[in-house]
Amino acid sequence: MSYTVKAVNGCTKKFEFNFPTLDLTNEIKSAVVRKQQTSNIKGFRKGKAPITVVEKIYGPQIESDALNQFVQAQIFEAVNKEKFRMVGYPNFENVKYDAGKSVSFDAVVEIFPEVSVKDFASYSFKKDKVEVTSDDLDKMAKNYLNSKAEMSEVTDPAHKITKGNFVIFNFEGVKADGSRPDNMKAKEFQLEIGSGQFIPGFEDGMIGLKKGDKKNIDLTFPSDYHVPDLQNAKVTFEVEVLEVKEKKYPVLNDELAKEFGFESAEDFNNKNKANLLNQKERQASEKLHQEILEKLVAENKFDVPSTLIQNQENYLKEDLTKTLKAQGFNDQMVEEYFSRWATDVTTKAEFQVRSGLILDHFAKEFKIEATDADFDKKIEENAKVAGLDVEMIKKYYSSNQNIKNNMMFAIREEKTFEELKKKMKIA
Repeated sequence: MSYTVKAVNGCTKKFEFNFPTLDLTNEIKSAVVRKQQTSNIKGFRKGKAPITVVEKIYGPQIESDALNQFVQAQIFEAVNKEKFRMVGYPNFENVKYDAGKSVSFDAVVEIFPEVSVKDFASYSFKKDKVEVTSDDLDKMAKNYLNSKAEMSEVTDPAHKITKGNFVIFNFEGVKADGSRPDNMKAKEFQLEIGSGQFIPGFEDGMIGLKKGDKKNIDLTFPSDYHVPDLQNAKVTFEVEVLEVKEKKYPVLNDELAKEFGFESAEDFNNKNKANLLNQKERQASEKLHQEILEKLVAENKFDVPSTLIQNQENYLKEDLTKTLKAQGFNDQMVEEYFSRWATDVTTKAEFQVRSGLILDHFAKEFKIEATDADFDKKIEENAKVAGLDVEMIKKYYSSNQNIKNNMMFAIREEKTFEELKKKMKIA
């Protein structure tokens, strides 16, 4: 094997091959046999034509196939010899072939980079305080009792709209140019204040109003609003309150708690408090982990294979397309969205690739692996939080190797974070 290796960057290598003498006898024989098995030549059954006939008819193609087989074998053998972890497939350049005599070619390959991380012992982070308030429990109870609640009109004329009230109102949006689009007006529309159904600022603008009040609410549509014509648009909403309603929930007693599958009202509160605590703990940990990754990525620069970024970008687009279409986007709207936010998607993909490589680096450094015992423990935790049967969840994750692999990968990252946090200052 005759080649030299040149570094294009930290994750791209260029192999330059030169074979002044070339013997493709073995490769040609293999190519002839493969071609014989698939050829359909007149006068012979498919795959049964004599070797000599196949060679005569398909000679140039066979030689091309043999050369391709030779080139592929050389680059993969060289990559293994150099102990590179290749990403994707090689890109071949400058192929020069003198039939039956010599060949030279270049092969550009991307490889996983060697990640080197600066000392991080001085890094300090603050984890959000985790607690469950009475308001959290009250909201949880209302979610259960929602189907049993009764809607009633607020008869007090002095009552001011608060979060949780339901308002019947007319509204009409007026753009900066004075136009009044049909998609920004409605009569007798019902809205729960605080539900986040309208754009930011709208519902807050209605708090404090009373039945019969009129008000102009000045807002700016979000830059990522799903209707392109309204993105960043300044609009005044003319609002008229027609009626204010509120939901009245029954008191959660032992009888109702049993209907929801709990032993008593106390059991309801205890179990839901524990679930909320687990949920908030998970959210606080995820936020902390994100902050750690952002710091590590910002402080440690290294070349990243473009193939990995492109693959992650494609994954994000596929996932986001499903979400957008679930929200009512058609193909044209999805295309417009990605056209406008392509840079954001690429930036997110690059961050995820970089952070993944850094975590993989630490997992290897700390000698962390996800074991079957870790898998069983995680299944038990998930079952407890969801209130489901352990064996049922285990069967789900074990039924598909990809699903289980994703779980094991997440466990490995979680264990890596735990080791990282031991070596950082976490308040």
